[in-house]
Amino acid sequence: MAQDIGTPPVPFDFELLVGDPENLRTVKASSSSTDPWIEPERLKLRHRIGRGPFGDVWLATHHQSTEDYDEYREVAAKMLPPIREEHMKTALEKFCELYFHCQGAARVCWLLGISILNGRICIIMNFYEGSVGDKMARLREGRISLDDVLRYGIDLAQGIMELHSKGILVLNLKPSNVLLNDTDQAILGDVGIPNLLFGSSFLSSDTANRLGTPNYMAPEQWQPEVRGPVSFETDSWGFGCTIVEMLIGNQPWYGCPVGEVYRSVVDKYEKPQIPGGLPSSVENVLSGCFEYDLRNRPSMVDILSVFRSSRNAVVNDGGWRYLGVPRTIAKSSSMGYTQWFLSKDHLQVGDTVRSRKPSNSCNTQNMEVPEGNVVGTADHGFVLVRLHGVHDPVRIHASTLERLTNGLGAGDWVRIKEEDDKHSPVGILHSINRDGRVTVGFIGLRSLWKGNSAELEMAESYCVGQFIRLKPNVLSPRFEWSRRRGGAWATGKIYWILPNGCLVVKFPGMLNIWDAPSTFLADPSEVDVVNFKNCPNMIEKYQHVEDHHWAVRPVLIAFGLLSTVKLGMSVGKKIGRNMNVNAIENESHYTDSQNGSSPTWTSSVANILFREGVNLPTGR
Repeated sequence: MAQDIGTPPVPFDFELLVGDPENLRTVKASSSSTDPWIEPERLKLRHRIGRGPFGDVWLATHHQSTEDYDEYREVAAKMLPPIREEHMKTALEKFCELYFHCQGAARVCWLLGISILNGRICIIMNFYEGSVGDKMARLREGRISLDDVLRYGIDLAQGIMELHSKGILVLNLKPSNVLLNDTDQAILGDVGIPNLLFGSSFLSSDTANRLGTPNYMAPEQWQPEVRGPVSFETDSWGFGCTIVEMLIGNQPWYGCPVGEVYRSVVDKYEKPQIPGGLPSSVENVLSGCFEYDLRNRPSMVDILSVFRSSRNAVVNDGGWRYLGVPRTIAKSSSMGYTQWFLSKDHLQVGDTVRSRKPSNSCNTQNMEVPEGNVVGTADHGFVLVRLHGVHDPVRIHASTLERLTNGLGAGDWVRIKEEDDKHSPVGILHSINRDGRVTVGFIGLRSLWKGNSAELEMAESYCVGQFIRLKPNVLSPRFEWSRRRGGAWATGKIYWILPNGCLVVKFPGMLNIWDAPSTFLADPSEVDVVNFKNCPNMIEKYQHVEDHHWAVRPVLIAFGLLSTVKLGMSVGKKIGRNMNVNAIENESHYTDSQNGSSPTWTSSVANILFREGVNLPTGR
């Protein structure tokens, strides 16, 4: 659901202070915020000063003149990729909307207007002499002091928050896009152009499907409709990458081709390395920026708070020294909550709450609070909850509770009542306000769906470790799915759950060889949960056992062969013993016939075998 576009700001008169700081002169002018268009003849390109995946940056001269003054001013012109003429109007409307949204942002590069030069749309911006990336390039080891990093980080976080407050995602954070003004303050140089261009029909497919610079992209940026959605916390990943590069001197995944970066970030769930020896709060927040699930990352408010407090501490204790060996961060977990997730919703008196359900886990926990109401707050993060049937309020830590509104809580699986072919009908609830406004992640949407809780209903939940298979009525699934021998759909096991409800599935009952993919994706609306109990007959029960690991069938076959061999050997030994007994008996009969005149010997043998005496005639 698209956000409403705010009304353009009212024009106003203002004064520009230009010239040398010690000898400023005042120029009266009028705000052009109602008309961002700049006539091409007033601009003259001089030379290119930057190149990026979303266009080139040129140094240009902007000629401004009124009755009171005539001025030539250096500006930066962001020249976008070529756009076909029939789509030019649509593209200009998009950038005009962006222009109006960015007005008044103090820590963001000042947008002066929009024009068309050499047949390409140009965004005209204030010109800055350099960037953090340029500063790093001039340094011998390419690293910036921790105090400067924290200072730039504070400025950068403020700029990002300004755009976020207007509903704009940056999605292209990196040192070269962090500009420096005359007082060495950091200015955000990108105003969300990747998000604006993504999926546009007026660009080439390569540019339109790009949502950032690979080394700085979060997992959900690679395939936002599948692994998304992109959200404000997506910029937290880019912010972390930018800070780490300032500290280390090299960009994350330095020297890796794009395909290897994709495999590390998306398939292997790896995080960029961060330097050791940092203040624990800074190290903690940077590690949080690289959580695979965007809901577990810190918000810009959290980051700004940590950087401000850490900078004061660094100034007092004398700073930080680079130790030279980056520390590898543990991979993200598919289950559990981070402190950043838990800090995003604050309980208030009157809220309806329940015990927080384990994230993506099949383990059922004792729901100590099936439902209750917050009636008060206590120290150290505790709240007082009134439970049904309990006279006195119960003191419970807020982190173990989650807020409910209209019966729904963040993290619930929901289904949209009026299905839309553009996206899956089943998704995960990301947030619900007390007035019922919600945001939901759905497969097929690159950003969060926004609506009202009345448009949703509870859906079947899924968790890591469950076995699933396609529903019988699904003939053409949204994603590729493995088949058994004979062509039937295979049964897979949920390995990970993405923020939009997309299920990452492995097939442990199938052996992957050569270049076969190790994981598959599934739309939750197209699958059923399978377990041993709901398998209707012995054949399906056995097949379900086979689905647990590809080695089940070979092991059973080997066990069967071994059992057959042992049974054969046992039968063979028994037959051999019987043959030996028969041979002894035959030999005994033969000996008896040869020695029929020796009754004394026969008596002795009988005594030995049967312990019985016999009366025989005495030989005379």
